[in-house]
Amino acid sequence: MGIIIEQTECTGCGSCARICPGNLIRLDENRHALLRRPSDCWSCLACMKACRRQAISYTLSPQMGGRGARLSVNYTPGQTGWVIRKGQWQRVLITDTKEANRY
Repeated sequence: MGIIIEQTECTGCGSCARICPGNLIRLDENRHALLRRPSDCWSCLACMKACRRQAISYTLSPQMGGRGARLSVNYTPGQTGWVIRKGQWQRVLITDTKEANRY
């Protein structure tokens, strides 16, 4: 399990690099995000949540989604869509951003 950065989707905004608590993401010479040491990644998903282009996804374990399934985030005003993809199959779980942290 770990994060995957899709170079073709990365716009080089640097949001992921700024938010990574382990300082593991940097921008290469083409201004694409790179994960320096994947084995050091904490899997906190801060970079994935910071990326507005869905260029960063998280590989799910077989117990969570099966081999090859990925999790990404799709933001719309007032809502967060947690997108799970495996091949052509896709499921979106919507959370209300305003109510997400209400106790």
